[in-house]
Amino acid sequence: MSNKRTSKDEQLDQFRVDDSGKHLTTNHGVKVSEDEFSLKAGERGPTLLEDFHFREKMTHFDHERIPERIVHARGFSAHGEFQLYESLEKYTKADFLNDTSKTTPTFVRFSTVAGSKGSGETVRDVRGFSTKFYTEEGNYDLVGNNIPVFFIQDAIKFPDLVHALKPEPHNGMPQAASAHDTFWDFIAQNQESAHMAMWAMSDRAIPRSFRMMEGFGVHTFRLVNKEGKAHFVKFHWKPVLGTHSLVWDEAQKINGKDTDFHRGDLFSSIEDGDYPEYELGIQVIPEEDEFNFDFDVLDPTKVWPEEDVPVQIVGKMTLNRNVDNVFAENEQVAFHPGNVVPGIDFTNDPLLQGRLFSYTDTQLIRLGGPNFHELPINRPVCPFFNNQRDGYGRQTINRGQVSYHKNSLAKNTPTPASEEEGGYSHYQEKVEGHKVRARSESFKDHFSQATLFWNSMSDHEKEHIIQAFSFELGKVESESVREDIVEMFSNVSLELVQGFAPNIGVTPPQSGGSDVTKASPALSQANTVHKPDTRKVGVILANGFNDKDVKKTLEKLSDEGIVTEIISEKQGTIKGESGTELKVDHTFLTIDSVLYDALYAVGGKEEGEAFKKHASHFLNEAFSHYKPLGATHNGIEWLSLNKLDGYNGVVTGDDPSGFAKEFTQAVAAHRYWDRQMV
Repeated sequence: MSNKRTSKDEQLDQFRVDDSGKHLTTNHGVKVSEDEFSLKAGERGPTLLEDFHFREKMTHFDHERIPERIVHARGFSAHGEFQLYESLEKYTKADFLNDTSKTTPTFVRFSTVAGSKGSGETVRDVRGFSTKFYTEEGNYDLVGNNIPVFFIQDAIKFPDLVHALKPEPHNGMPQAASAHDTFWDFIAQNQESAHMAMWAMSDRAIPRSFRMMEGFGVHTFRLVNKEGKAHFVKFHWKPVLGTHSLVWDEAQKINGKDTDFHRGDLFSSIEDGDYPEYELGIQVIPEEDEFNFDFDVLDPTKVWPEEDVPVQIVGKMTLNRNVDNVFAENEQVAFHPGNVVPGIDFTNDPLLQGRLFSYTDTQLIRLGGPNFHELPINRPVCPFFNNQRDGYGRQTINRGQVSYHKNSLAKNTPTPASEEEGGYSHYQEKVEGHKVRARSESFKDHFSQATLFWNSMSDHEKEHIIQAFSFELGKVESESVREDIVEMFSNVSLELVQGFAPNIGVTPPQSGGSDVTKASPALSQANTVHKPDTRKVGVILANGFNDKDVKKTLEKLSDEGIVTEIISEKQGTIKGESGTELKVDHTFLTIDSVLYDALYAVGGKEEGEAFKKHASHFLNEAFSHYKPLGATHNGIEWLSLNKLDGYNGVVTGDDPSGFAKEFTQAVAAHRYWDRQMV
């Protein structure tokens, strides 16, 4: 755990409670003498209504749950801090983006979108990536996703999208999945969704971990400097460990083996001191260049290709402390894209404009009233003063007789601040036009960037997208919906639809396609950072293993930042041939190969047929998911017997130094996609 404390930590101290060694009391502080039995009229008599302790305890229990979020219900959070690399004063007057000497406390919530609070975490879905900056000028919320575009262009369609994505109302199925009729019917009938659907069918929708996925603000915002000059901006979070994903078969099995896989990974990495890090990047376009692109910069279904508008890396966020209480922090945190500070402003993106209303409205019902900003996790670190009073859950005890503006009785305080005093002033954009329900013509190209995305993918990523369409649409019962999707995506790529159409019983088109040839290599995960750091390797050992070589190998892997866990038949310890004992972390029954990034097979002199059978299953499954395999001593024979040797990413050898070096390189590579043809 990090020993460095932030201003938010100090503020939260007053709300933290340690119950250890304390007497049990009621919520009002009365010490309780008995908590096992309710108050009765005789030992076998009825419970008495006067039992205030029972009534308080049961009433609190009955009201412990708040409505789960309609979307992003399944999530997990962590505390952190943000450090600026270089001042952005030429773009913005936001203090936390100007002063490199300041450390800004942050709170991040990662989430799936479609599923309920109890759903699986490795489903194919968009992931939320929302960050609250506790700045000295107020809270700034960067409420984003791990995909930089969205399904729709106007917020008025958001209820329709979510209704189509959620379980179908007549049977309440499927949970946390988009493989059903209503979702794909919505996509086919709302063709602005083409670009986002491509991302959702890509590996981006099944991330390896929260620590290894990008984050995007999605919308175009404005940065405004002290001189009043504005620039359009898009925000990015770049994971220091690179952007990596699961494979689909693996993702489905993990949902069965470990429903909490993503939150467990985040929690344990922070507990172990392997703090997740993300660099903040910005894309900036001067206002005068607004119309110099072949897309509308305000369109939330479009990216700004990084080759055209480079991402400037300006700071880093480190997540270094887990939550103390999941409900009080993860569940009660309230994000809002309208929470901005001076120097950050909005644009006319119609999806963003609608979110500025929706988020406040949502929190009112979820958190019981207008005072959700007073909950500890939502409080700003700077003081706040206004004339708002009363309401559910009010915690502030305001003094004085005045609760209105303007006033003379309190000398018109609290007083509005001028812009020079730090008061927020909206960017004075000139707007004019007739009141219409319409959409700009510049928003009506729905397929060019979907094709750009397809063109940018590596061969194995394209194959995964074809497989994803085949799986998702294979679950769609309506033949007409399947046909509509094939027709729709023939505007994106003939190669794509000719790949999946036969798999879903639709005759593939022979003409159509797109004339777009442009690609953006930055969109492909094949071009991401590859590191061995924090990769998790399962080490398969039996009694009588070569402890001298294994010990050296494990030490060298640890030196490279690789996390190893010992797997064997039984819990307890196993003993090497020289007497060294190692603690068994998991057995073949309590863990699975899908929960590791790679396997290192060693075995031992006392391995039996059951052990070999389990080990072979682990190795074959990991191989089928294109993962690195390492083997020394008896493990080399297992690879040979299972015909797994001789492939890329399969490393053998009995020299600890040479093996560890080569195996580390293999682990860093993450996957060996040439095995897709095996």
